[in-house]
Amino acid sequence: MNLDKKKATDLATSASTDMNQSLNLDINIIPNSQQIINKNALETMSLGEIYDTVFQPKTQIIEGMLQTGAYLFVGAPKIGKSFLMAQIGYCVSKGLPFWGFKIYQGTVLYLALEDDYSRIQQRLCTMFGEEDNDNLYFATRSQNLSEGLRQQLEKFLSEHPDTKLIIIDTLHKIREKGSDKYSYANDNDVASAVKEFAEQHNICILVVHHTRKGKSDDPFEDISGTNGLLGAVDGAFIMYKKQRNESAAIIDLEGRDVKNQRFNVSFDTERCLWHLESVEQNLKPPTENPLLKSLFLLLSDGQPLWQGTASELIDTLELADITPNVLTRRLNVSVDELANRYGISLKYKRTHTDRLIILEKTE
Repeated sequence: MNLDKKKATDLATSASTDMNQSLNLDINIIPNSQQIINKNALETMSLGEIYDTVFQPKTQIIEGMLQTGAYLFVGAPKIGKSFLMAQIGYCVSKGLPFWGFKIYQGTVLYLALEDDYSRIQQRLCTMFGEEDNDNLYFATRSQNLSEGLRQQLEKFLSEHPDTKLIIIDTLHKIREKGSDKYSYANDNDVASAVKEFAEQHNICILVVHHTRKGKSDDPFEDISGTNGLLGAVDGAFIMYKKQRNESAAIIDLEGRDVKNQRFNVSFDTERCLWHLESVEQNLKPPTENPLLKSLFLLLSDGQPLWQGTASELIDTLELADITPNVLTRRLNVSVDELANRYGISLKYKRTHTDRLIILEKTE
């Protein structure tokens, strides 16, 4: 049932140094930290190797809400999850802001496995009218995880390489037949398989799931099944109402790489759209990193590309009390924030005499 793990490819690139410096850094760029080259061997990295590695940054899908990886979207049956999934899919495929949040446009595949095309036609027409959208695809049937779903998705991705989001509605439909759905191990295997596929292809997979009967003080305890699901994914949304017949609902978001947030929403019964009323955030805004801010200003001053050694970058930014080795490692650790907050890509290139840092403004 597990998705095969793709072999990690270490691209030997560079840290920066001058001719008279004794640094000998081998900088690797790999897609993510979960990939293992040999399943039968324990692959390890020293702390130094980890610091000297540039990991592929997470790509935003909905700014501050959704990025590459695997996410659950959980709610009671008939609460309006499918309407919201269609709304998210439509906005991402069209590049339209979602509740005021910036969208990073791309092709979307929606596996509406509990629907038929007639119902999808009626629903989307009510929500968005009859305008064409060639970047939003639907399927109402698929294989499950043990019978070829991976191959089906890989074929779609090969035909649509700009795909950013796959919505699976619902988790139950892609489980292995005859599996014990309440087993922690099985839940963890299912969620891990989805997460690994998302990481390998640098996409977001949003999986719809149901809550169990009964309520607890913590809404995330109401997810049907075991904690194996929540423990394996990158984040989860849970949607609930204080009263079943209300048009208002609450959506809580918790994740590893996104802020914990609460969205207070209301349902427009005429258009079948969910509207945002307010957002509550539990975390303080992140403090600005002076180094990254300096890089942003450097590349915003009519110079969208900078290339040079770490020593040259230290001189350019007039940094004090920092070595080329430490600077390079700080950049590696900050690759996500560089990409998603400041719109700067980080690469390395080796020449005959130097190891160069390449910083480029991407937006």
